[in-house]
Amino acid sequence: MKRPRLSMVGLLAGFLGFISIYAYPTPANFDGPAELPRVLVHSAITDTPAPGKVITVHAGENLQAAIDRASCGDRVELQAGATFTGAFRFSQKPCDDAHWIIVRTAAPESELPAEGTRLKPCFAGVASLPGRPDFHCTSIQNVMAKIEFPVTQGNGPLIFREGANHYRFIGLEITRTARGRVSALASADQNAQANHLIFDRVWMHGDPQAETTRAIALTGMSYAAVVDSFFTDFHCTAMTGSCTDAQVISCGGGNAPSGPFKIFDNFLESSGENILFGGGPATNTPTDFEIRGNHFFKPLTWRPGEPGFVAGESGKPFIVKNLFELKNAQRVLLEGNILENSWGGFSQKGFAIVLTPKNQGGRCPTCRVTDVTIRYNLILNVGSVFLISNGADAPGQYSSAGERYSIHDMVAQNVRGEQYDGSGLFALIAAASPPLRDVRIEHVSAFVPRAAFSIMNTTGRFENFHIENNLLSTGELGLVSSGGGQQNCAEQAGSRSQGRSLDGAVVFGNCFTNSSFAHNLLIGEGDWPKGNTSAKDGHSAGLHESGQMQRPYILCTHKDGECKKASPALHAASDGKDLGADLGKLNLLIANAW
Repeated sequence: MKRPRLSMVGLLAGFLGFISIYAYPTPANFDGPAELPRVLVHSAITDTPAPGKVITVHAGENLQAAIDRASCGDRVELQAGATFTGAFRFSQKPCDDAHWIIVRTAAPESELPAEGTRLKPCFAGVASLPGRPDFHCTSIQNVMAKIEFPVTQGNGPLIFREGANHYRFIGLEITRTARGRVSALASADQNAQANHLIFDRVWMHGDPQAETTRAIALTGMSYAAVVDSFFTDFHCTAMTGSCTDAQVISCGGGNAPSGPFKIFDNFLESSGENILFGGGPATNTPTDFEIRGNHFFKPLTWRPGEPGFVAGESGKPFIVKNLFELKNAQRVLLEGNILENSWGGFSQKGFAIVLTPKNQGGRCPTCRVTDVTIRYNLILNVGSVFLISNGADAPGQYSSAGERYSIHDMVAQNVRGEQYDGSGLFALIAAASPPLRDVRIEHVSAFVPRAAFSIMNTTGRFENFHIENNLLSTGELGLVSSGGGQQNCAEQAGSRSQGRSLDGAVVFGNCFTNSSFAHNLLIGEGDWPKGNTSAKDGHSAGLHESGQMQRPYILCTHKDGECKKASPALHAASDGKDLGADLGKLNLLIANAW
């Protein structure tokens, strides 16, 4: 793998670091207010040459010895269908971008899905899993090698020692066997740093009922990629369990630099956050994430009351939180993903996406969530869509920053609200300190049952927010307060109109500065600032249902059997486009994420 090249921005930032912690990138590296990742991980097979010898490991032979004697450029090939049990440690070796060590199934490449195609459990001889989407396999055959961790607690089976580098894993089933809680199937040793690691076409999974906290802990890693892989059964059990927060992929931050990371074309299943960055003590912020083409998923069989309900070993349900969360991260691209199924009932309200920098109780004052681009994603079956907040864990325990977010060309539908123990919102926007600022929400199509926005700010105003060119249903209430009494700008005199619904013009005047709320089509209840278009329902807005999950509506071009009139959303955006998401480009980018 060629070392990814820094853009001119990155070089200038390094050279001028003593002048400013934030350099001035070229405009091409921005999406609106958010800077895109400066460094990308290149993960093609051609980027990771291994021209050395082949070390074949048969069933019953010593896998650790084979790993230890492998030289840079070698391939360690594990007998297809064999199982290797233990905790296997990978050490630093003098490898470089032209000499990788590949650990893979011995099955030929032709028996695996082609590079760039997601591996499914069919290749481990598993035709289906209850509650998961149909695998659509053309054949069922075990061509993978299995690596399993037999211990009741701790991390394993893959552990990276200090300096471990240039390892690629292909065609492996990586799991655990014993009951108890396993913290991570793949991780670095405590306080160790590892680099140049690629997980390619692997199936990593926990036990259907036992607690497996995460698949891959990326803390302390750099230049890592997870591609074309399948992840299932990562969960913690409510009340009786020994963990509370499960993920497929996480990076707490720690004290060592982390990133860049590439997470591409994976099926990601977890009860907590399917991906979480932050959430632990740290003095560094992980940077440069490319997260594209993935299917974030929680099986409905984990939801109490659903047919085929599956619980933890104690009979208690798994702790469900949200699908994607950032507590400490910078320069993140979330593009072309499907985020499906999230419900409340625990400590969260079933939000799909949460952006909330956290000080972690005073243990991460430098934590920040900055430069986040979220575009061309489809969100389905959730309690609410976005939670965007800055705040303190306790008085004075503030994070460093929450700013520069670009959210556009998203579709959110089947937002369930109370049915999923959620708030039924498009976005809850809340802040105390530091200021929440520099946010663009544009060309979004979202259909929610309760309210478009819920607002909370007790210390000042949101700065430089631009909410434009969207097509939003506003639910039963339109705009609501998140509480806080008269200290909350949304509840100050004159903002309340009828019932619990708030006057949008007053709220945006009280709560936002240097901002705009215009060129939106708002369907349902609410009083909104001038410069927007309101409609009572979809028919009067010139919409009709298409019957397609990824293309939920059609904009009427004229009055016909489905439409009362042409839609006012047509060519009504400030950029001359239709209001709402670019469905054509969105469908193109999510086509392979299913």
